[in-house]
Amino acid sequence: MAAQLLTQADGYGIIVGLSVLFCLIIIAAVRIQRRYLSEDSDQSEMFMVANRSVGTGLTASAVFSSWMWINESVFSAAYTYKWGVALPIWWASGLSFQIALMAVLGIVAKLRVPYAHTSLEIIKMRYGKYAHWVFILLNLINNIFGCGSMILAGSQLVTGMTGMHVVAAAILIPAGVVTYTAVGGLKATFLTDFLHTTIALILLIYFSLAVLTNEHIGGISGLYEKVKATDDFIPGNYEGSLLTMKSRSSLMFGLVLKFGNLALVLMDTAFWQKSFASEVHSTVPAYALVSVVILAIPWCTGTIIGLSARAIEKTPIWFDYPNTLTLKQVNSGLVMPYVLRSLLGTGATTGLLVLIFMAITSTVSSSMIAVSSIISLDFFRTYIDPRASDRKTLQVSHWGVVFHGCFMAGFAIMLEYAGATNNWSTYFRPIVACPGIMPMILTLLWSRQTKLAAILSPILGLSSGVATWLSLSWRWSGSINIQTTQDQVPGLYAAIVSFFSPALYSVIISLAWPSCFDWREFLRIDLIEDKSQPNSSLQSRLPSSEAVNETVKAGTNLEKKSNLTTETDSEKGSNFKRGEESSPPPSPTIVKTNAAIPLDEVMHPFDDQTIRHIKKWFKIASIYFVVNVLVTIVLWPLPLYRDYIFTKTFFGGWITMAIIWHFGAMFAVILYPFWDRRHEIARAVRGIVNDLKKRR
Repeated sequence: MAAQLLTQADGYGIIVGLSVLFCLIIIAAVRIQRRYLSEDSDQSEMFMVANRSVGTGLTASAVFSSWMWINESVFSAAYTYKWGVALPIWWASGLSFQIALMAVLGIVAKLRVPYAHTSLEIIKMRYGKYAHWVFILLNLINNIFGCGSMILAGSQLVTGMTGMHVVAAAILIPAGVVTYTAVGGLKATFLTDFLHTTIALILLIYFSLAVLTNEHIGGISGLYEKVKATDDFIPGNYEGSLLTMKSRSSLMFGLVLKFGNLALVLMDTAFWQKSFASEVHSTVPAYALVSVVILAIPWCTGTIIGLSARAIEKTPIWFDYPNTLTLKQVNSGLVMPYVLRSLLGTGATTGLLVLIFMAITSTVSSSMIAVSSIISLDFFRTYIDPRASDRKTLQVSHWGVVFHGCFMAGFAIMLEYAGATNNWSTYFRPIVACPGIMPMILTLLWSRQTKLAAILSPILGLSSGVATWLSLSWRWSGSINIQTTQDQVPGLYAAIVSFFSPALYSVIISLAWPSCFDWREFLRIDLIEDKSQPNSSLQSRLPSSEAVNETVKAGTNLEKKSNLTTETDSEKGSNFKRGEESSPPPSPTIVKTNAAIPLDEVMHPFDDQTIRHIKKWFKIASIYFVVNVLVTIVLWPLPLYRDYIFTKTFFGGWITMAIIWHFGAMFAVILYPFWDRRHEIARAVRGIVNDLKKRR
């Protein structure tokens, strides 16, 4: 039986204590926002999309936090232990490009669907209820398995470290998140994301540097020598070495991860909501910045901790000496806990438990807002009570948060007793989540994708992917069970089929029964309720009642002009009738909404200058996406996939650059948000100080 790293009291104390602490922090933050910054989370626009007023720094911090799952730190170290130095780079490259793609789609959405609340709302407007139901199901599947696998992985880690019962961990971890998310809404998740990111990055850089400089490791040179001296032979690696980029298993895992992570971004409405919540000028810079700095976590932490485990595992310093890690322990993420306990003691191991809590709750909070928005907007307000008030919609959102939290705890427990691990989830998620990606992208970029194509292509893609997965698992293993279905090759082939086949199905069906969509239809999506909200980037561009009834300045002919390229479609967006920039009508003046007027009179809420600004960012985002793919997938890792083992000099530069990158990440998502929102912080501080003076 493996030694216990911490006590059960440590596990319960940290999980319950931090849950209470974050609830108190968020309650205080919500009150400060309401009193001093005029940001009221009791209104749906604020609760769901943060009044579309979040700046570059806070958006970057929130997106970074959403991607900083325990996978990127704890499990990247575990898989580095399995396959060597190649794994962190393939892991890192699997995180970056889809965030860059989200920058492109996010800025296109700003132009075409400026008042969207969820990605599913876009589907409903374009294709109707049946496609809407299909994508609701796909989004829920993606959220459920993504969130559930994180709760499961975190619960198994906590259990492995403290002996705490896995069911108790699965229930307590999301419990506190339910409370502060229901109170504060999306802006609360932005604030807690910032706190999570700050604490987690500081802990990770401490762990990395403390382990690397520990006397039993001996710095970069000592780590290299100790790893080189091990007799571990890694099948599929060049000469079985841990210090080569030519690693078949790492490459295949990296490809599966790319498909899975792409699904987790595009099929998770939480990422779309962060894009909708950001200011117009913040979307592309924030997502682009995160796509660069996100490389730091698996590259730095994964490499140092994973290789350090190999260096000391067979020495007396190892905590569980002479026992070595089993495959089940590795797949459960216990490599980092054992390394920290062996080299840094119980204090660092307790800090890791804090990190695990931060990472899981960040993921869970975003998922809760996403699913609650689906429940309140895409289900309740669409099919149950279309005339629901802002207050009623918000109440349903709150109940949606509670329901999702309870459901996810139960789902994680079900996965535990079914024998699933994070490793199985990694190969399963892309298969069930990828089929909606290409139809979703084409919804925003291709006017000729038809309703029938949007409905059938993801269903056919899902069927094709699952059939590939199960048939190959049976073919190569002779059976289908929880073990054979997490083999690499069937998972990779199935993910490829699930991702690419819907695009093929969509194009074939769309060309067989063609039609063309008028992009102006998207402008019929309005704010939930026209309440004056200071600090909204949209507010200054809401049309006045006179502007709504202006005649069309220039006709459009979007039905007859359609082009497959994104650029042409974006240019057509400039033909929308645009309202003049004017101040918003004071409440309770009633504005005639776009949903209630003829299509030829629908106007874009942004002025000409803003639309030109968006188009400029679209070009920048598109170019950056291409550059990102070339660098992170083609130019960086592939040339190193050759018969080469790292020399000490090369390894030294490799680790040094990873550490520098980590500090760059800290600057980008910890210090920069403070600078970006310094005026709001100063205003809130002045308000608090003035109130304190009055009380005296």
